[in-house]
Amino acid sequence: MHILLSQDIWDFDLDAALSEISEQRREQAVKFKHELGQRLCVLAYQLLKQGLHEAYGIEGNPQFEYNEHGKPAIVGHPDIFFNLSHCKEAVLCAISDQPVGVDVESVRSFNDSLVHYTMNEDEIREIETAEDRAVAFIRLWTMKEAALKLEGTGISKDMKQVLLQDGLDFETFTDVKGRFVYSICQFNVKK
Repeated sequence: MHILLSQDIWDFDLDAALSEISEQRREQAVKFKHELGQRLCVLAYQLLKQGLHEAYGIEGNPQFEYNEHGKPAIVGHPDIFFNLSHCKEAVLCAISDQPVGVDVESVRSFNDSLVHYTMNEDEIREIETAEDRAVAFIRLWTMKEAALKLEGTGISKDMKQVLLQDGLDFETFTDVKGRFVYSICQFNVKK
């Protein structure tokens, strides 16, 4: 698996970058009303291009096709799987030879009603006893989102049950400054 993470959201020329990406992705990027959204969209695509070059020697701008739930795949490369995510602090890209889901989220305050709506009793206890409740909540949230993105179905399941599924492997990381958390999820491949 190839993982790329960038926090350089404001460190590139947006107009130049827009001219260097596919028309398909450029159209997606300019639909964002605010510059931050445009930058995140462009940077995610740039990371994908970089990762495809590093891991597979693929040059140029990949084109996407989408499943019925909107999960993208690279046209002409059914054996390459990827997933993108971003928040206001970071952009994350994972590329693999097997399905992968990722999520990155800013650490922020949350309300108890969201916790009770999305977390099961064990997860609620984990959050309530954590040293940093916000980080604990976001860690669990990113794991759930990564699992759902792995499956490519969107939020179509009871959020409380997502992490109770068998056969999922997770890696979760917290930014050293505690500003964001990200999770990577793949199916557990038994050898």
